[in-house]
Amino acid sequence: MAKVPILEIPDPRLRQKALPVERVDAGIARLMEDMLETMYAAPGVGLAAPQVGVLSRVLVVDVAAGDDSSPAPLRMANPEILWASTERTSYKEGCLSLPEQYAEVTRPCQVRVRYLDQRNAVRVLEADGLLATVLQHEIDHLEGVLFVDHVSKLKRDMILRRLQKTRRVRESA
Repeated sequence: MAKVPILEIPDPRLRQKALPVERVDAGIARLMEDMLETMYAAPGVGLAAPQVGVLSRVLVVDVAAGDDSSPAPLRMANPEILWASTERTSYKEGCLSLPEQYAEVTRPCQVRVRYLDQRNAVRVLEADGLLATVLQHEIDHLEGVLFVDHVSKLKRDMILRRLQKTRRVRESA
């Protein structure tokens, strides 16, 4: 496994729609493992392939990474939301591609997702709570959508300005 660089806004690849993978072969499985290593090191609870410069519909998630639980990674290719609840909830979301920036985002409480796992088997997962939110966040990345696209223009502009300022300070140090 190897850590890979995480792209940050305003890299245009973060706004591109990722392409489906034909199958999960050894190369895609290796990408999944590299993404997990990168996500854990960041640290984060989810990472989509476009965030590491690969425009493929691949993501990894481990909501246990944020607490003291044993790792429970999910590796997904071609994830598709089959159903989302009408009930909604809000979480303070952040993103490894917008470091240290957070905003309240409202999304469906529950989702049902179909995907290919690391062995190319079709799986269906029912998720709620934080896992449902993280899955929706990462699937958004596959569509070229960022969490800031779910907040008001005013909040989005504030976050992007703060990120630019932080980047300038970091680069001048």
